[in-house]
Amino acid sequence: MIPVTCLPWPASNQAAMQQAASDNDIIQLVKTGDQQAYATLIERYQQLVFSIVLRYVDNREDAEELAQDVFVKAYRSLADFRGDSKFSTWLYSIACTTCLSFLRRKKPVFHSIDNEKMSETALNLAGGRSANQVEQKSKIALVNQAIGLLGKDDAQVLTLFYKAEQSLDEIAHILGQETNTIKVRLHRARQRLKEKMERHFAAEINDLTNY
Repeated sequence: MIPVTCLPWPASNQAAMQQAASDNDIIQLVKTGDQQAYATLIERYQQLVFSIVLRYVDNREDAEELAQDVFVKAYRSLADFRGDSKFSTWLYSIACTTCLSFLRRKKPVFHSIDNEKMSETALNLAGGRSANQVEQKSKIALVNQAIGLLGKDDAQVLTLFYKAEQSLDEIAHILGQETNTIKVRLHRARQRLKEKMERHFAAEINDLTNY
């Protein structure tokens, strides 16, 4: 699925043994010089990583390149993995950070949050009516622009929660903070987003409300 051509792959007579080993056992093999063992971790988690990346980008080619970049970064940083968390959680964090960095480089604003719940929460525009496709896209565009006016921390937590669909606990793991801290950050970010919408896009909101 992911053409990780720059990483090692195990010889066939080792593959079966490594498939039965735990993540930590394989990591120890890699750390002690058996670089080929890393391929087993790629096989175990390539679907997960690819799924995470696809939550951030719509282009499959970009997603494949980003997924490969995640495994390359993890491979290069494996010496720093101490086992305080599961390897999957550590890899998950690298994947999210890599995607967020990619989106910041690609655009001056974060990736579109095409999520109706986000639009309703941030803008309170639905008013109990069903929005047609054109109207919904307009709402999404406004949310996107407003996020571009927020600070990096606010944009980050909103993106992880709504676009990447991560739970508060998962975001806490990714950002290295307490779950309650993330809950407070998300609440404040929502409030600041709503303020940006009302301050900078009042006319657009009025037009959509009266659409």
